[in-house]
Amino acid sequence: KKAAASKKTSTKSASAVSKKATPSKPPAKKRKKKDDSYAENLDEDESDTDRFTVVGKIVQAPTTGRVPPGQISKNTLNFLAQLAKPECNDREWFKLNEPVFRLAEKEWKAFLEELVPLVSEMDEEIPPLPPNDIIHRIYRDVRFSNDKTPYKRNFSASMSRTGRKGKFAGFRPGGSLLAAGVWAPEKDELANFRANVQRNPTPLRDVISAPAFVKLFGEAKPHPKGQRRNVFGNDDQLKVAPKGVSKDHPDIDLLKLRSVAVVHQFSDKEVLKPDFNEEVVRVMAVVRPLVHLLNDMVSLPPEDEDEDEE
Repeated sequence: KKAAASKKTSTKSASAVSKKATPSKPPAKKRKKKDDSYAENLDEDESDTDRFTVVGKIVQAPTTGRVPPGQISKNTLNFLAQLAKPECNDREWFKLNEPVFRLAEKEWKAFLEELVPLVSEMDEEIPPLPPNDIIHRIYRDVRFSNDKTPYKRNFSASMSRTGRKGKFAGFRPGGSLLAAGVWAPEKDELANFRANVQRNPTPLRDVISAPAFVKLFGEAKPHPKGQRRNVFGNDDQLKVAPKGVSKDHPDIDLLKLRSVAVVHQFSDKEVLKPDFNEEVVRVMAVVRPLVHLLNDMVSLPPEDEDEDEE
């Protein structure tokens, strides 16, 4: 939270004040203890650069190159490209360029205002939440990181049936993407997923091998060099069979997975198109069966299904 400004207080103790005296002002409120997680709780129109005084020329937001609500402009990609430079990703530069950031952020929120209803119409499990409920703040939490860079290099948001976690969209020059699936599931969730694979892998195999899915995310089998392809090749994938599973199991490729997720990249040219939000929805529609299936696979043990059938 924004640090409160210090105020002069009277040195006279409360006990020394006459009971008959009528104070002209209400007693000053005690200042709250500073919250270490201030970067995660900044007010909507408040940035951590408000805590700094910077000397320099303020860079005004561009007056040309603007686009209608629902589109991403070259101005926004240019700002993110600058922010990605080490010499620019600091509080001083950001403070001087804050008008540019605010315009880019406004454009990003307007894009989501147009996108979310389209996504909710395509997938009724996705609630039509306002942009402020799904965006990720640009300020990094650096308290436990060796990388003290204060700002992220992209604009991003997440959508799911619960609101935040699920489909992830991030936009930056040369690195815009949409990702969907389950990342680093809890122990019980991973156990449920593997049990469901061992019981019946066909539903998952059918989803990830569908022609439209393969066209976007690649062939439905591990890459020979371990690169990311389809649901395979994520950083936390096991190199050996999980405990209690034979290395010769016919579905060992699926059982080695921890995160079960796919990523689709967008070129800058695609991002700048007037109908880019429709392209994002098209990709989400292709990945929707995977997300719905995984929601069931990680939350429902196979034995529960048997009990329901009985």
